[in-house]
Amino acid sequence: MRVVFITGASSGIGRAAVLAFARGGSHVIGTARRVDRLESLQAEINALPAPHGDFLPIALDVRDAAAVNAAMRQAVDRFGRLDMLIANAGLGQRGAVAEAEWEHLDTVIRTNIDGVLHSIRAAVPEMRKSGGGHILIVSSVVYNMISPYAATYAASKAFVSSLSRSLAMELEADNIRVTDLLVGRTESEFNDSRLGQRGYGSKASRLPRMTAEEAAAAIVKAAQGHKRRVTLRWWDRLLVAANVIVPGFVGRRALRQYR
Repeated sequence: MRVVFITGASSGIGRAAVLAFARGGSHVIGTARRVDRLESLQAEINALPAPHGDFLPIALDVRDAAAVNAAMRQAVDRFGRLDMLIANAGLGQRGAVAEAEWEHLDTVIRTNIDGVLHSIRAAVPEMRKSGGGHILIVSSVVYNMISPYAATYAASKAFVSSLSRSLAMELEADNIRVTDLLVGRTESEFNDSRLGQRGYGSKASRLPRMTAEEAAAAIVKAAQGHKRRVTLRWWDRLLVAANVIVPGFVGRRALRQYR
């Protein structure tokens, strides 16, 4: 059975992805800071109709490199190998860069950037031992967008999207594939847990949203392929293209939304 390590598994896309991979027969390691959420997820997986993969919950803050390394060793000790990493843990932030609390900006940067780097650096040695693997990095359609009042979050996604393209070449000789996942608006707790000023983003967006389960299904499909970049929906592909063709127009609309 395939062994899949998923960060940010307590809610939203990460939680839905754990369930989707377990239903498909993969052994899954799910990590998050909220232990009670992992316990609830464990109970839900245990209740799935057989056959399904085993689940190993690990309490983890991806900002802690030593803890990520320990979690990866625990996963390999349990299942004997590592085939896939889904670097999903992430956090949003809104508000003007110059006025935002540094603690909020630092938390977003350390979670969205450092957390991905720690996860990759812990996973790659184990994948090499297994003869290869697949790393899927959850990025966003805002990675190339002018994003006033969401600039720190967008910049963090620009970092991981750029990282994935270079990493794919670095790891090609090791038979380790790397996929950049561009995710659009999703119904989840992500918006409610954003750091920063609550006044921003109060205007309802008309952009279509997908469910966490739809996003997870798209990730499972991407995990079966060899593409280096996957945009989850056709609508999101249009948005990414608009960010290139008419970036000012998209940026102005974002400015009105978050102002």
